Amino acid sequence: MYKDRITLTMQDILEKEFKIDARGYRLQEVDKFLDIIIKDYNEYDKIIRGLEKERKNLIEENNSLKNEVRNLKSSIDAARGNEREITNVDLLRRISQLEKIILGKEQQ
Repeated sequence: MYKDRITLTMQDILEKEFKIDARGYRLQEVDKFLDIIIKDYNEYDKIIRGLEKERKNLIEENNSLKNEVRNLKSSIDAARGNEREITNVDLLRRISQLEKIILGKEQQ
């Protein structure tokens, strides 16, 4: 996924051999290699910061969705509870009205 942004692998760095001059390693060769390492290190740093930001956003979104689910579940439970109460109250009212109608007709 990030291979196009990173030049060196850990193995490349580990196995790198510099040519030796009369005074030691060739400075230009070492500097060029270090420049590549610094570029890659900066890319890794950008990738890590981006992924951390994405992770933080996903955690916040996840927590928000969990809260929303909790609220919806409690709303559903409350609605079901109210529905049962209303249904029971409705039934009691209907029974009461039917009793008045039936008993009222029988008394006349």
